[in-house]
Amino acid sequence: MTKNKFYIVLFLLFGAVVFGQQKPVQVTVDSTKIKIGSQFKLTLKTTVDSSAHVFFPDSKTFGLFEVLESYPVDTIKKDARYELIKRYGLTQFDSGKYAIPQLPVIINGRQFITDSLPPVTVTNVVVDTTKQQMYDIKTIVTVDKPISNVWKYSMILLLIIGIGFLVNWLLKRYQNRDKKEEIIYASPIEKATSLLQNLEKKELWQKGEVKDYYSEMTDITRTYIEETIQVPAMESTTAELLTALKAAVIKKKMGIKKDTFETFERILKNADLVKFAKSKPLDFEIADDRKNIEKIIFTIEKSIPKEVEQSIEDERLKREKLIKNQKVRRILIAVATSVVLFIGTFMYYLSTDGLDFIKDKFIGHSTKDLLNGEWVKSEYGEPSIILETPKVLKRFQEEKIQNNLPPNVRSSQKFIYGSLIDNFNIVINTTAFKDSVAANNDVILNENLARFEKTVGAKGIIVKTDDFEIKDGFTGKRGYGSMTIFNPVKNEDQRMAYQMIVFSQKFGVQEIVLVYRDEDEKAKEIAERIINSIELRKLGE
Repeated sequence: MTKNKFYIVLFLLFGAVVFGQQKPVQVTVDSTKIKIGSQFKLTLKTTVDSSAHVFFPDSKTFGLFEVLESYPVDTIKKDARYELIKRYGLTQFDSGKYAIPQLPVIINGRQFITDSLPPVTVTNVVVDTTKQQMYDIKTIVTVDKPISNVWKYSMILLLIIGIGFLVNWLLKRYQNRDKKEEIIYASPIEKATSLLQNLEKKELWQKGEVKDYYSEMTDITRTYIEETIQVPAMESTTAELLTALKAAVIKKKMGIKKDTFETFERILKNADLVKFAKSKPLDFEIADDRKNIEKIIFTIEKSIPKEVEQSIEDERLKREKLIKNQKVRRILIAVATSVVLFIGTFMYYLSTDGLDFIKDKFIGHSTKDLLNGEWVKSEYGEPSIILETPKVLKRFQEEKIQNNLPPNVRSSQKFIYGSLIDNFNIVINTTAFKDSVAANNDVILNENLARFEKTVGAKGIIVKTDDFEIKDGFTGKRGYGSMTIFNPVKNEDQRMAYQMIVFSQKFGVQEIVLVYRDEDEKAKEIAERIINSIELRKLGE
């Protein structure tokens, strides 16, 4: 073997040894010294062909380190092979020196163990107690569990109902404040006989209260005469009452005999003597007067003509109607008070979060409210779209679509605010592919326009397109213009402006669609602000 051949063989052997010593998986950390709770990154790299199946560790802890975050795998193509890079964010919450364990990576069913790494030192945070005052640990504070909204609103409703009942009770008491509790009688004769029976039960004259007895007895009789014959008996003297009674009897042809008048006159004069002259009849005289009064009342009752009876019945019905109307009025006032309180509470609720709920669910927000309100920045879908919007978009998911995705589609997600007939409509669509796909942005724009025609019957569509680039250097396609759609709420056609922006990646598509009233300047400002806030993530970042 010549000298040159010897060197060539030696070189090849040395290269084979070096290649054989290269590890399939490389591991590195970006720092070997951190403070308590700080994060450092551990990176795993491997280079494989396109058909390889690689599984990186998936654990919440690596040894004594806590995995704060497991980042998606980055893929870099190098000729016919791929370099896979997997990063982890690790931390430790106790000071000391900690070793990072060797980690397993499975490539095509074979396990490879990473090299050992130098230990990571975790240091305390130094606090200058001369400048920062130290305090003892406070005891645990018990926090009352907040009342759920259902209970809160139920209690408010019960309180309003209770106030309504209280108002009804106060009105009833007010109406009866100057009245004694009275019984509704079917007729004046029933009332008179009942009151006379109650008078006897009091035993006034037996107790020596003769004056009170005669006063109440004659008042019962006068009231009966006034209610049946319509004679002003209560305000009349004895002589005036007898004169008026005789005139009414003749006029109404009641046929009351002369001795009845004479008996009645004698009783009334006895009563006057008792009340004004302090006369005191004998017991049998008082008993006779009581019996005669009852006979006089029944005599008058039997002699009343039918037309008078009808008049009395009408008066009774009128009185019952008045009492019923008072009751209805009290209930109406109580109900009205409850309704006013309910509306007041409802309006107060609307003045805060409730108005947003009503607008979100039913009437929609005005574009002025949307523009001047508090905006939110959120991330949606995969590959994700980050942007600022007046309201958080809600996920819209149709099971039929999700269960029938094309074979090459890994996921399809949609997020929406509003609808095509609202003041402002936002739609985000993201699609992630299983394999590399070269999506055509122009085709996607045309599909969205066709969807406008199919779903809401859009017509008179004006289309303009241009290339669109955002601040991170992503480029896509924008379609914009106007169209006419029918608004079923207003029962009329209205002109709507739209903007559609499509970004295509190797493994995904991101779409943003904005629709708003063509003449609404506030809506145009909202659209401009949303578009200027767009940020995109590549699939795998």
